[in-house]
Amino acid sequence: MLDVVWLIPAFPLVGFVLLLLLGRRLGEPGAGVVAAMAVLGAFVVTVGSFFDLLSMDEHHRSHVVTLFEWVPVSSLQVDMALLADPLSITMALFVTGIGFLIHLFAIGYMHGDPKFPKFFLYLNLFVLSMLMLVLGENLLVTFLGWEGVGACSYFLISFWHTRDSAATAGKKAFVTNRIGDWGVMLAMFLGFQAVGSVSYSALNGAAESGSLASSTATGIALLLFVGAMGKSAQFPLYLWLPDAMEGPTPVSALIHAATMVTAGVFLMTRMNPMLAAAADWAPQIVAWVGAVTALFAATIAVAQTDIKKVLAYSTVSQLGYMFLAVGSGAFVAAIFHMVTHAFFKALMFLGSGSVIHGMHHEQDMRRMGALRKVMPITAGTFIIGWLAIAGVPPFAGFWSKDEILLFTLARSPVLYVIGLVTAVLTAYYMTRQVIMVFFGEARWNDHAEEHGAHGEFKPHESPAIMLFPLVVLSVLSVLGGIIQLPSFGIIPKDLRHRLEDWLHPVVAPGEAVISGTSAYDAKAWLALLAIACALFGIVVAVLVYSRKRLKAIEPALLADGWRYDAVVSAFMGGPGRRAFDAIAWFDANVVDGAVNGVAGLVRSTSGAVRRVQTGNMRNYAGIVGIGVVLMLLWFVVVRGVW
Repeated sequence: MLDVVWLIPAFPLVGFVLLLLLGRRLGEPGAGVVAAMAVLGAFVVTVGSFFDLLSMDEHHRSHVVTLFEWVPVSSLQVDMALLADPLSITMALFVTGIGFLIHLFAIGYMHGDPKFPKFFLYLNLFVLSMLMLVLGENLLVTFLGWEGVGACSYFLISFWHTRDSAATAGKKAFVTNRIGDWGVMLAMFLGFQAVGSVSYSALNGAAESGSLASSTATGIALLLFVGAMGKSAQFPLYLWLPDAMEGPTPVSALIHAATMVTAGVFLMTRMNPMLAAAADWAPQIVAWVGAVTALFAATIAVAQTDIKKVLAYSTVSQLGYMFLAVGSGAFVAAIFHMVTHAFFKALMFLGSGSVIHGMHHEQDMRRMGALRKVMPITAGTFIIGWLAIAGVPPFAGFWSKDEILLFTLARSPVLYVIGLVTAVLTAYYMTRQVIMVFFGEARWNDHAEEHGAHGEFKPHESPAIMLFPLVVLSVLSVLGGIIQLPSFGIIPKDLRHRLEDWLHPVVAPGEAVISGTSAYDAKAWLALLAIACALFGIVVAVLVYSRKRLKAIEPALLADGWRYDAVVSAFMGGPGRRAFDAIAWFDANVVDGAVNGVAGLVRSTSGAVRRVQTGNMRNYAGIVGIGVVLMLLWFVVVRGVW
């Protein structure tokens, strides 16, 4: 299978082309079925590639397939090449697997939409771009996919572009990510200047061998992190992600769980030798940005009332956890949490989509309540996702989050406390959401007229094609932790650290070693502390929103995201706009003025010279004669020759 790894992106590419040419003829549900089968085909090839790699010795689990010579420019030689190794195949597995489930869900969710074929056209292009990003053998191929997911996010977030809010959100995502793209481009330029290649093997090899200066490695690592901050929505570039909720809910699931936002974590893990070779303070910056983002987004989530906005800020917070792991040298833990997060976050986003579908596109949690009675499957699966993200064992999120906290404590007690507080808040705001949506009193009929309903308004369960992905993802959210179980006495040895063993050849150069530290020795007690924190957050939320024994604290400042977005908008619309206008004036009047002035001088001079070119031989003879006389005068008068 490894020799045909190119089939993994080829399937969604074929799906995209078919939908581009025949989408309208296929219509509904044909276009959705074609798109889903294309992603399923990619998943099947990925599974085959996984087992091929698994059968090899760990030091030989790397296979490059060169499709063609892409950029043959002097010393810059870049191939269109794909890399199949444990990291890229792990990413491709959940991109295609979860992507397929999201496609199935979308067939039911987008029923009746007049642009049904176009939606699936964009979805296939999105999956294709993400696969190019993770399978690229070099930074330039990865950057091709990197830009592709950026473009697709714009298309899909603003899919319902007739709504001003959707059009604005799409532009916001596109513009914000350009800042991150700038960082990745500069990192490529610096890497090529230092190593003469943009291949991962060359760049990481130079970092591992020590032939790359620490300052250069630091520059490359931090520039890549700027790119990661944009794509993976880290502070201060996170503000596009909550607004991305304006797109259809399957898009939210695809962006938040399986594709775009995981790109930054993937890139930093792929380049982990570069971060390990950088100055000591560089990983600390990554860890602190991740920790601050995790806590900051969690505080905002506690006061949101839109069912999707809660999950959006939750994604920002969980991504912060992943970067906290990256900065702590826990690259396996970062990928582990990325995988488990893909399971339970896709589950909850699709679950929220099922709720919105059953509530006739209502998203305000204050208008829901008691939905477990009329949407039992949606409620049951969503509750599993809640327990997973809250960190309750044995659900998947507990194992991955606990491993991140363990590595963090070994590096910095302060960062560990921030991570633990964030865990409490996560359990709290997710419990709040579950109670407001699925428990308590039904608040549907209070706003029935707004939905065009006369009399009683009753939500309904979603069709089977939307419920099947929820059931599959709920199973993965329960069992997903088995891929990286810790070294506890009750866990069989052959079930421990499977993901670590699988990823070892890729992450070994940068992976931190904490065995023997006080944190590692106390890991059982730390796990119990993490469980206690999760249960504390759940209990407090129950006392506030279910038992009504404590007063809810939801300050407007948090509901408005600490007004950070408003401050940025005010700056960009005020001083920022004036600064850009000044730059535009300088460009038009100074830069262009200088260029235009030189051009004008040349034009006027050439016009004067052109007048003497009359084509009259007598004129030319007269000029020659005058020249001869002047030369004679010069020799006689100036040089004194006679």
